[in-house]
Amino acid sequence: MEEKDVKQTLDDIREMMSKSSRFQAISGWSIIVIGLYAAVASLMAAAVIGVGDWLPCCENLQCFAVMNTPERIRIVVFCAIGMFALSLLTVFVFAIVKSKRNNLRFVFDKRMYQMLIDFFIPLLAGGLLSMALVMQGHYGLTSSIMLLFYGLALVNCSHYTYPILRYLGYAELILGIIDCFTMSHALLFWFIGFSVIHIVFGIAYVLMFERRK
Repeated sequence: MEEKDVKQTLDDIREMMSKSSRFQAISGWSIIVIGLYAAVASLMAAAVIGVGDWLPCCENLQCFAVMNTPERIRIVVFCAIGMFALSLLTVFVFAIVKSKRNNLRFVFDKRMYQMLIDFFIPLLAGGLLSMALVMQGHYGLTSSIMLLFYGLALVNCSHYTYPILRYLGYAELILGIIDCFTMSHALLFWFIGFSVIHIVFGIAYVLMFERRK
């Protein structure tokens, strides 16, 4: 066997091992749909807490602004929880469809359980912290915490699937840090992080890994 053939064989073996060891069923289309969910949720939240927190140019539009009461903030938080549950369901449905279409394995094996654990540990920690702050009336850093812990969750589980997923996590982390030092417009940051960045990343994911060749 020539040296070139040996190298090609080794490359093929590495590729097969890589494919068998990573979770490939995550669909880029589900990432885009989650971004659309977040856009709708952001618009609903803007209707509840007022457009003053939505766009800087709307701060003085008193006819649309409303007083942010604990009840309204709780409504927004519950909407976020509902959106998260719907997003998880969407990811699994799209993953199952993609697996069947591309003859990929979709089983709840040890590797998938470990991926879910690595994803949910930081996510649950951030969610519980956000809920505690809301219950105590501290709303200022809620959106920042959501973005930061979501970014950590993505980075934490990215090595189980395509490594590019960690860049979505990095983007969420950077945006969350910027939001920490911004005194207002938390909803705008939430919209950018969970909607705009998701849609852009989802499109890139589809083009890189799911387009027809």
